[in-house]
Amino acid sequence: MAEMVPAHLLEHVAERFRILGDSTRLAILRTLLAEGELNVGQLVERLGMSQANISKHLRTLADAGLVARRAEGTAAYYRVADPSLTQLCDLVCDRLRQQAEEEARAILAV
Repeated sequence: MAEMVPAHLLEHVAERFRILGDSTRLAILRTLLAEGELNVGQLVERLGMSQANISKHLRTLADAGLVARRAEGTAAYYRVADPSLTQLCDLVCDRLRQQAEEEARAILAV
């Protein structure tokens, strides 16, 4: 079993989960993980959200060190900066898929 997180770091862990606990930020991260580096306009197009909303969430993700920003001319390009996000997303999504399959089997068995 992994070593327990020291008590003095629990607030940082809670903050990371708070940042990841927003569906818009998860949609942004999912898109960047799937497609690689994108600018704000491309994210707006793919997610169907406003530029202001996407920019606000990108700022939060960047402040937390989860995405990195690269300027090119007048555009800013974003990419996932924390490689642990892939493992975390795989772990959580795989477990949710497994639970959904178990629930479906239980319904069919009735």
